[in-house]
Amino acid sequence: MEKPNKYVGIDNDVCAGMTPIVKIICDARVFGLIEETETCEGWVYQGIDALLDKVNEEWDKYGCLVSNLPEDLRKRHERIYSEAIQRAKEAGWSGEVETDEGK
Repeated sequence: MEKPNKYVGIDNDVCAGMTPIVKIICDARVFGLIEETETCEGWVYQGIDALLDKVNEEWDKYGCLVSNLPEDLRKRHERIYSEAIQRAKEAGWSGEVETDEGK
């Protein structure tokens, strides 16, 4: 089976959307690099990589810590991630992969 060359979009991603690419998209939304409605469906992976570079540049400004974000960005981060986690939980995601509690 051939590996797809385009991203399926945040709404169609595996693991109920809690993948590294989804986290890049959520961070890009936090920093206003993309619209909050942008799912990145159909993007080539080079576009996702370029978005990651921009996200990393933004995080570097704040020492890669949510606690260092200005209040408006911190609130946006909390809202965007709370919504993403809620959607993932409703789809059956538990976070075990990230915490190794599933072993």
